[in-house]
Amino acid sequence: MKRRHFLINGGVLALGAGLASPSVLLNHPTMPTLKLIKPARIKPGATISLIAPASPPAPEKFEKTFENLELLGLKMKLGASVYAKNGHLAGSDAERLADLHQAFADPETDAIWCVRGGYGCTRLLDAVDYDLIRKHPKPFIGYSDVTALHLAIHGKTGLVTFHGPVGASDFPEDTLHYFRSTLMEPEASLLIAAPKPEVVLDGEAFMPFVIHPGIATGVLTGGNLALLSAMTGTTYLPSFKNKLVFIEDIGEQPYRIDRMLTQLLMGTDLKQAAGIVLGVFNDCQPKSDASLSLRETLQDRLGDLGIPVQYGIPFGHVTHMSTLPYGILAELDTNTQTLRLLEKAVL
Repeated sequence: MKRRHFLINGGVLALGAGLASPSVLLNHPTMPTLKLIKPARIKPGATISLIAPASPPAPEKFEKTFENLELLGLKMKLGASVYAKNGHLAGSDAERLADLHQAFADPETDAIWCVRGGYGCTRLLDAVDYDLIRKHPKPFIGYSDVTALHLAIHGKTGLVTFHGPVGASDFPEDTLHYFRSTLMEPEASLLIAAPKPEVVLDGEAFMPFVIHPGIATGVLTGGNLALLSAMTGTTYLPSFKNKLVFIEDIGEQPYRIDRMLTQLLMGTDLKQAAGIVLGVFNDCQPKSDASLSLRETLQDRLGDLGIPVQYGIPFGHVTHMSTLPYGILAELDTNTQTLRLLEKAVL
């Protein structure tokens, strides 16, 4: 996402009278692995609570969301503050947090769907009632800035949450298929394929390619690159060791992609991931000739890790997107340029 400024947790760690070793620097605080909680599937006629935990949605976003709910055969409830505005935020932190808590506590609500992303979710993390969420597990859906809530909720409760369309997203046939096959009519083995080169019509950013070949299996985690970078050094960022890490972004020039990936590589255990699944980095080409391309940047930062890395799996700030569950076992195969979910994400 377009982010002008981030506070990077700096400083030097002391080890006796000398400097800390690299292994100590990577011993950043992460959340323990909890027992996995799979929520109930979304059934026809289910009631969905709509919330705006980050930026305020425009009126047309609500119209689109209502259309999508009708398309899916679902009912809706609006968060009490979903129309609120507080500058760049959808109401105060207290209002947005209250909507989140109410949606999980409400016995009539079957799932929670974020109308949009934007900015603001990280402001809520320290005040979220994770015990409440653990006691009332439900599908929680969204992407972009919602990455922060996904990582925190899954890490603190074990609940499987869903990096997928927001309420106002478009739902072409493939996006609808992935959404239904993950959340409504779950498949035990769901294949998510990068588009064939001959059918890519939207430009270079949508063309899939292999950065490092191989097959890797692990549980899914990740999200928006800007959020992953900004959460480095906090207790809400998970360990990436032996996991399949999915990453996407939009509107960032390659040097910013480089900066954020470098921060993850230095400040986390991303190098020990089982594999890295890159989505579509829409609008991330350089603005001048004095720059590496997006592809060259990704190859430069991730190509020598010795783990499978695939670009172009359909997720991110794009119309054609899959729904990725946090904590579910999956397999990346760069030979076929596919990601396969190896278990159902809902009950």
